[in-house]
Amino acid sequence: MCDTLVALPAKTKNGHLILGKNSDREPLEAQELIRFARRECEEKQVACTYISIPQVRETFEVVLSKPFQMWGAEMGVNEFGVVIGNEAVFTNVKFRKDELGLTGMDLLRLALERSTTAKAALPTIMDLLEEFGQNACGGYQNKDFYYHNSFLIADPDNAFILETAGKSWAYRKVENTGSISNGLTIGEDYLEVNWKNEPRNFQKLFAGKRENFREYFSDLLYTTAGKSKLRQACTLGFLEKKEKPGVLDFIQALRQHNVAYGEFESKKATTGSICMHATGFTNPSDTTGSMVAEVRKGQPSTVWLSGTSYPCLSLYLPIYFGKELDPKVFSPGANPDQSLWWQAKKIHQQILKNYKKLQSEYRMQLDEIQTKWIEEDFKLIQLGATEEELQLFSSLCLDQYMDLLRKYRT
Repeated sequence: MCDTLVALPAKTKNGHLILGKNSDREPLEAQELIRFARRECEEKQVACTYISIPQVRETFEVVLSKPFQMWGAEMGVNEFGVVIGNEAVFTNVKFRKDELGLTGMDLLRLALERSTTAKAALPTIMDLLEEFGQNACGGYQNKDFYYHNSFLIADPDNAFILETAGKSWAYRKVENTGSISNGLTIGEDYLEVNWKNEPRNFQKLFAGKRENFREYFSDLLYTTAGKSKLRQACTLGFLEKKEKPGVLDFIQALRQHNVAYGEFESKKATTGSICMHATGFTNPSDTTGSMVAEVRKGQPSTVWLSGTSYPCLSLYLPIYFGKELDPKVFSPGANPDQSLWWQAKKIHQQILKNYKKLQSEYRMQLDEIQTKWIEEDFKLIQLGATEEELQLFSSLCLDQYMDLLRKYRT
């Protein structure tokens, strides 16, 4: 399960587009933070998660948050300020498991590497979907986890919601604020639609009528079990209550458990939480990574990335374009190591044993630090800080975070 939300510049505190996303995955599927520079490509093929496809002549600089073992990414931003988050959606279109295709994460990364605007990212994904499909397992240890995808795609000026079912798709433009979760939302309000598939039991259920994309393709059972409507209402309602939401508001939105503050118990968590805590078969996912991107026009963008699980127990680090991310810190493996993700996981596991008592104190420290970081980032951008000054600030934030984790380990 995942959630993605966006506010356009006219709606936000500082007049810049902001997009936030939680990546909900299997609990031990560590999330990697990685940056790829712009490059001229000599190879003719690019090996994605399951299949190889033709490579383009040039790929753009990207900052990604992705499952450590996947080629594609859950969320990311490119050098032009194109930012994308994707969601698993459950449809009644059959998967052809004998015809491997691209994952939704592959489509997201390919769109970021190849698109200079949000509007250009739309046909990039549509064309790839048409040619290669999305018959691909999205799970880690769960090899039966297949799903289709929706995307929230934005740049400094615009945002679009693109939803898919097999090779079918529909998209609409976002006005002011928008959010998506693990269910189709586009009915008849699409700007464009492409009907390529028929649902299972097509003749019996629909008798040839196609108008409403959501009703036509939704799988009611999985969509309902995932409580996507509840979570979408939670994130969208949070934004709409804020006259001018800023970065900290987005972080707070992504930390929600959809219950009154202080009443949440991680052992009783459900799929209705925005910050997801796995509890078993009916609620198998943790939030394993989170991002809030403030995308600026004519100024450096700031990509706030947790690089850790559980937003309610995490800080968001400011990441800027232009510098490689240290793989020793940001590239975790399958087993516990010295990376940020696994070191934070140790602290999280301690707190989860007595969440109500320990989370409050820890969260107070996080909030104080996070607020100062956001204020300092604003000052640096306003003063026209150099790339070196921004990178130094990012490094200092990381040092402070690692010091905090060491304090709690001892």
